[in-house]
Amino acid sequence: MVDAPTLLPEGREDDKSRLGYAMVATAATLFAVNGSVMKVTLDSGLTPRELAQIRQTCAALLFLGLLVAFAPRRLRVGRRELLFLLVFGLVCVALQQWLYLVAIENAPIGVALLIVFTAPLFVALFARFVYREHIRRRVWLAVLLCIIGLALVVELWTGLAFDAVGVTAAFGSALVLTAYLLMAERERRHRDAASLSFYGFLFAAIFWAVVQPLWEFPWSTLDDSVSLQGNLSEYSAPVWLLVAFIVVVGTLVSFLLLTGSLRHISATRASIVATFEPVVATVVAWAWLGQSFGATQLVGGAIVIAGILVAQSAR
Repeated sequence: MVDAPTLLPEGREDDKSRLGYAMVATAATLFAVNGSVMKVTLDSGLTPRELAQIRQTCAALLFLGLLVAFAPRRLRVGRRELLFLLVFGLVCVALQQWLYLVAIENAPIGVALLIVFTAPLFVALFARFVYREHIRRRVWLAVLLCIIGLALVVELWTGLAFDAVGVTAAFGSALVLTAYLLMAERERRHRDAASLSFYGFLFAAIFWAVVQPLWEFPWSTLDDSVSLQGNLSEYSAPVWLLVAFIVVVGTLVSFLLLTGSLRHISATRASIVATFEPVVATVVAWAWLGQSFGATQLVGGAIVIAGILVAQSAR
């Protein structure tokens, strides 16, 4: 039997679970905004593979700069850790982000996110049947509420003819997101959020450099401008500025918050709180891209929030 990852016993005076929940909620909000930014950026001509490559390469460089400047000792890696970090980077970072980009390019963002955020169910199942953890009934109820709420948010029943590539990529992204949360939670016992994120992005960047050498990257596309679409269609922005937002806000800050939260709460609970992202993404799509947002979405959002509150109360 594999030992279950251990965190601070919840309920202690020094328990920082509330901080962990706040970190995940903030990361989910930033990821939601970032989704619309990436959707617009993909219309510039960059492919999902190219956007994943520049995002992960630049993120690796930024994380490296931060660590060299403020905590160079955290860059040390033991031989036993190296294989873990390699798999983490190739699978949990490179593959997950590429699959997500393919999903939102070929399917509506809301539908893609609904599928991706079935990850809490997979995390709970893995924790129960592989780690042999005891999963409280409230957590299962929270998972069920979040999935039902997300189905209402995106009005899943209104679209049955989604692109097969987009749907398949979204399910793949959900499975890899599950692996990310579980592996990051386990490694957080030995490594801080910044260095774990750095090595994940480093190995992802190396992988993409092999697939497409940097000198073959369409750098000229970054100088182009692209319409912001929807309610902001009269405005345009340079592609390099959108990419900068994706790298700094949608990657550096967001991943630090998400990975760092796993020091205070379990992967199961983090993945449930992260389902707040599709709710925010739907609001952003309504305000920015002009997509409809009616009573059904409001009810669904309320159910998701109820699920998050149930998960937090399961202490």
